[in-house]
Formats: sequence, C-alpha cells, structure tokens
Amino acid sequence: MNHRTYSSPLGGHPPQTDLLTSRAVFTEAYAVIPKGVMRDIVTSALPFWEKTRVWVLARPLSGFAETFSQYIVEVAPGGGSDAPEPDAEAEGVLFVVKGSVELDMAGSRHQLTPGGYAFIAPGEKWQLRNRSGEIATFHWIRKAYAAVPGLEKPTSFVTSDAAVPLSYMPDCDGKWATQRFVDPADLRHDMHVNIVTFEPGGIIPFAETHVMEHGLFVLEGKAVYRLNRDWVEVEAGDFMWLRAFCPQACYAGGPGRFRYLLYKDANRHMPLRPFAARP
Repeated sequence: MNHRTYSSPLGGHPPQTDLLTSRAVFTEAYAVIPKGVMRDIVTSALPFWEKTRVWVLARPLSGFAETFSQYIVEVAPGGGSDAPEPDAEAEGVLFVVKGSVELDMAGSRHQLTPGGYAFIAPGEKWQLRNRSGEIATFHWIRKAYAAVPGLEKPTSFVTSDAAVPLSYMPDCDGKWATQRFVDPADLRHDMHVNIVTFEPGGIIPFAETHVMEHGLFVLEGKAVYRLNRDWVEVEAGDFMWLRAFCPQACYAGGPGRFRYLLYKDANRHMPLRPFAARP
C-alpha cells in the first residue's frame, strides 16, 4: 500500500476524427459516466469559488438516487473559496487526487495532498485555497445531514488514505478490503465514504442488493462490474452511480489493483412520508 495513484479528469476535447460512441449510459437503476465524457464543455462554475470548475457527477434526482451530490473540483493556482458551502445543514467529504490544497477548518489549517481526506461536519465553517503553483483536483461529496434527537452531530476531522488500514472481508483470501474512515458503529454518521480495494482476481461473490445508494469513482485499475442486469467494463477515471436496491457485483481483472472511492448513506430509519409536504 505504499504506492498509490489516483485518476483525475483530463478535460479538453477529443478531435473531430473520434467516434462519438462511448460507454456512457443512464438507466432506471444505475448510470455510468466514463472518464472520456468528462470534458471541458460539461464543467460548471460555483458561486463564491474563484479560478475553479467542477464536474457534477451526481445530484439528488426524484426516483433515482436522492441522498447526495458528488463533484470533481479543479482549482487553479490562487483559486478557492472563503464561502464554499451554501447549505448550513450540509456535511461533506473532500478527497484529494491531484496537487495540493490548504483547508482551514475548526480553527486549524491543513495541507491536503493526493490521498488527503477531510470530513466536514454539518454546519462547519471552512475555507479552501490552492496556494501552490499547479492545478489541484479533489472529490467533494455533499449530503444533507439527517439529525436525530438525542444523538450528537459528528465532528470534523482530517486524515489520509495512507493513514487508514485495510480491513479485509472474511473468506476472500485477502483480495477484497475496505478502508473505513469512520467507525461503522458510530451512529452520529449518516454517510460513509470509504475506499474499496480488490487485488487482481478478487470478486464480490454475490449480487449485493440493498437500500444504500452509491457513488463509486474508480481511482485505480479496471474491472467488470455487474449493475442490475448488465456487465459493464470500468476503469480508472470512471464513475458509477447506483440507486437503492440496484444489484451489484464485480470481478477485478488486473493486472494491478482495482480501487474506488465509495459513498453510501447509512445508520438512519427509512422516512415513511418522503413525499409529504414539510411544515
């Protein structure tokens, strides 16, 4: 685990001579956004962010995945924001894949480099700047925090890929592991953003079918993923977006490790009146 690489968008545009056929697909149960469609023309700007552009990979959609948004954020030298989050109820995770950013949060300043991970608690005030001489790129996963009376809110923290040990799944011969950045038993947290690693030949040996929604960004390697009724080839730089109960499994084809950043919602009762008007 000493050698870590992370894919990030290349941007630009393909030449006019390229075929327009791609692996991009959006179905009733899942979407695949391959790296080849993350081009300059599909980026967005955000209020109060300077010298910054984002690829929006996921956003809440009625009838699809409804709990989170996920961006890839690219900040040029000198860019960033002193007012990054407009939603006072939002929590977030930042995961750096390229360059370096300076994060001011909870009274401390942190330098995040590739593999750097920050959990931003709901309501936390924070700022982020790129004070380096190169472009910085990071994932930003956002969720409206589901507060529970009697449970404290989680607190912000900073760590890294390198600092979190592998937790191996049982009966997998050491080929399937998860790095858990928060304790699954800590019910203050209503979302988990982990890194999953498969060694070549590793598999998910059954079709997981569950209530958690997923965003999966492939950081490294390649695999064949089962999504609902389809087998889909994915590689570093691709994003998979799964609604609740979408069956899923995978084979890691090699020759190297297959790793992805995984979002899921967790630790809360199911709302029984999700479409009722709020008071």
